[in-house]
Amino acid sequence: MYFPEGYKPILGPHETEKAIKDAKDTFERELSGALRLSRVTSPLFVPSSSGINDDLNGVENPVRFSVKNLDGKHMEIIQSLAKWKRMALADYRIEHGRGIYTDMNALRPDDDIDAIHSIYVDQWDWEKVISKEERNIEYLKSTVRTIFSAIKRTAFLLSEDFPSIHDTLPEDITFVYSEDAAEEFPSLTPQQRERELAKRYGAVFLIGIGYGNPPHSGRAPDYDDWSTPTGAGHHGLNGDIIVWDTVRSDSLELSSMGIRVDSEALLRQLDIRGCRERADLYWHKRLLAGEYPETIGGGIGQSRLCMFLLHKAHVGEVQASVWPDAARSEAKAHGAMLL
Repeated sequence: MYFPEGYKPILGPHETEKAIKDAKDTFERELSGALRLSRVTSPLFVPSSSGINDDLNGVENPVRFSVKNLDGKHMEIIQSLAKWKRMALADYRIEHGRGIYTDMNALRPDDDIDAIHSIYVDQWDWEKVISKEERNIEYLKSTVRTIFSAIKRTAFLLSEDFPSIHDTLPEDITFVYSEDAAEEFPSLTPQQRERELAKRYGAVFLIGIGYGNPPHSGRAPDYDDWSTPTGAGHHGLNGDIIVWDTVRSDSLELSSMGIRVDSEALLRQLDIRGCRERADLYWHKRLLAGEYPETIGGGIGQSRLCMFLLHKAHVGEVQASVWPDAARSEAKAHGAMLL
């Protein structure tokens, strides 16, 4: 099933389109103002041999093509801009305490296609310059609270324009370490743990995504720092913002983010993942040579956030993509429309 029993959209197609724009415009302003981010233009594709594209969990295959007028040079549609943004901060010479954001449009053909997943990914990708001293868990938490406040303000302003929309978020976000979640719920899968935590707290930031054996879930070794010890047996300066979706009665991840690797963390994580040879790629050599600033950054799903704020049961109600025929039929039966 793609839709919960008894679901009916509270906004019609025309209202939905207006609300999507309202939500995106409002949140973009709130985020950029709160974190001091300037908008930049980002690439849709990058050279295959550059190391700039992200491996995500290390198993997803990017869409590749060759360019006839560049002697058949191979390119890849981006899967994420995590590494590109850090390079851009260096090349733009962005000063400490400021950053950039961009509209990222990516294709991930290996992703699931269901109520919350699509092969088309749209998100606000952002990156900010920090100091070496700010590479700590308290700075990470402070940034997460700032982003959560921007989401809360957007929810309030949307409810002013669309009275049928109401804020279902708690006043504050709760921080939980992935090691503690595994200890509390040893018999549950990572996804089931997230569901229990989101249901309990309403909004949670799960710290340390990518660390452990097995890890809570996958994370590439060359952007987020998920291995640095933070005390009391905990590791990682990264995590996910996860909320409780009252429409689907399930957890929903809105953002993946973190303090980025320094040289020490990069080499450590490449060794953990058994891919030390990546240190010879263009992007990685620039980092190891000290050409990139220390940064924090992440991605915030545009369609995911709109789906959540507009109380939609399927991401296809706010995003144009490809969907199974069964999903379209079920949407029609619920009075919903998949774009």
